[in-house]
Amino acid sequence: MEPRDTAPDSWEQEDDEAVMERQLRPGSNTLNVNAKPFVPNVNAAEFVPVSLKTDSGELESVGPVENGEADVTTEETWDEKEVETSEEEPGGGDDGPEEVPTVDDEPPETLEEEEEISVPKIPPIQPDAPKKEHINVVFIGHVDAGKSTIGGQIMYLTGMVDKRTLEKYEREAKEKNRETWYLSWALDTNQEERDKGKTVEVGRAYFETDKKHFTILDAPGHKSFVPNMIGGASQADLAVLVISARKGEFETGFEKGGQTREHAMLAKTAGVKHLIVLVNKMDDPTVNWSLERYEECKEKLVPFLKKVGFNPKKDIHFMPCSGLTGANLKEPTDLCPWYTGLPFIPHLDSLPNFNRSSDGPVRLPIVDKYKDMGTVILGKLESGSISKAQQLVMMPNRHVVEVLSLLSDDVETEDAGPGENLKLRLKGIEEEEILPGFILCNGESLCHSGRTFDAQIVIIEHKSIICPGYNAVLHIHTCIEEVQITALICLVDKKSGEKSKMRPRFVKQDQVCIARLRTAGTICLETFKEFPQMGRFTLRDEGKTIAIGKVLKLVAERD
Repeated sequence: MEPRDTAPDSWEQEDDEAVMERQLRPGSNTLNVNAKPFVPNVNAAEFVPVSLKTDSGELESVGPVENGEADVTTEETWDEKEVETSEEEPGGGDDGPEEVPTVDDEPPETLEEEEEISVPKIPPIQPDAPKKEHINVVFIGHVDAGKSTIGGQIMYLTGMVDKRTLEKYEREAKEKNRETWYLSWALDTNQEERDKGKTVEVGRAYFETDKKHFTILDAPGHKSFVPNMIGGASQADLAVLVISARKGEFETGFEKGGQTREHAMLAKTAGVKHLIVLVNKMDDPTVNWSLERYEECKEKLVPFLKKVGFNPKKDIHFMPCSGLTGANLKEPTDLCPWYTGLPFIPHLDSLPNFNRSSDGPVRLPIVDKYKDMGTVILGKLESGSISKAQQLVMMPNRHVVEVLSLLSDDVETEDAGPGENLKLRLKGIEEEEILPGFILCNGESLCHSGRTFDAQIVIIEHKSIICPGYNAVLHIHTCIEEVQITALICLVDKKSGEKSKMRPRFVKQDQVCIARLRTAGTICLETFKEFPQMGRFTLRDEGKTIAIGKVLKLVAERD
């Protein structure tokens, strides 16, 4: 029976049979063994993959490129891709740009390109990863100051995003008439953030220098998303306040209602000790790297930062830069001969190490959780160390859980020390039973939990007076809970620290008081004296930060 007489099961099979027939020697039923249709001549110039052709039909340069990288570097870029896919994953709904897009992530037209890039899924094994000190850097500042763009530029300069990806972003941004936004797309990965050019969730990315391993937390600048920004700042060791030097933009960000002031204050409350102020957009035509404008911004900021509690000599470092061109981020620039300090990335590398105790009790406030072959939680280990198969307790519900696997910045490890951003897969608890703000502790020393506590509060901004019975939203470590001021105990003199004998009937703006607060539900907290990271908080109401404070004493519940 001829092969043509039977209908093929599929069209692919039909094609295969046709090929087979062509390969049969005339007059015999054996395959032509010498036929080699599938082995292309490696040296032949015609065999250039279609994917390397540009829209115009020309070929992208495959031979030696301008900066001297020959064709051989293709493997290397795949390595970079690997680093990037592994690096860009950890945020709650913030999937990395090189992942296969989710429904709300990428527009359908870029699907093929995305899938083609996301082949390597295995994070690279970095034998020296745990040895480098982990530092979390949060980028804060007014909306449109250039936080995401600087983050994207740093990732490009440190090799975490390769040139091809950026070129793709640039092309897509041009189509939307948003040419200058392409760098920020490395961190703003979902469609809404890209369309509006505003960060909503805290974007995460990583980069390494010679001595340290950094996690970038790209906080949103818009005032509607300040709660997200507080969550980002609570995980940070170091804050970078980005301000725009462009005429009019700095003033808007800094005046009342601007986010520059609020963010600096919230960062201080969240426990950030060191602040780097990046004066961005120095390349703007209205500024043109002018020393006068730089000094003007500096003069206005220093008194305010001093008032918030930063020491201008020790805690604050100013530097000019341009996020769009990358000037003064990695290499010194000739455009501002008046700035003699180190550029941004070398400056980060030269900072002294943070001293953290790895032998303290385990405290890991939970930032986010999701289901993925079990229950996965994300958070920054504040103290202690965690290892695989360790038994821990989830407070305040006292669930005993076991650590199945441990990822530090998406690289699997056996154990982790304080300051690291971790992803833990847990056994013994369902994802629904966890809420952000819960804390993972070791069984021997559980953290305190309760509803009533006494705290010292500084009223920062409130039009009218605050009396007992006032309700606000409490942000403490990663926890957000409704709270009521049940009693005012005394006023504290700002200069002398003396406490008033009489109980105040109310407090108003710029006063310091000690008050009793009661939350709607049970929360985990510690006194500021014992554990500063879990004893600082902010009070917010009507989208504004009203007060900052520290927990002085936990009050036992009366049954």
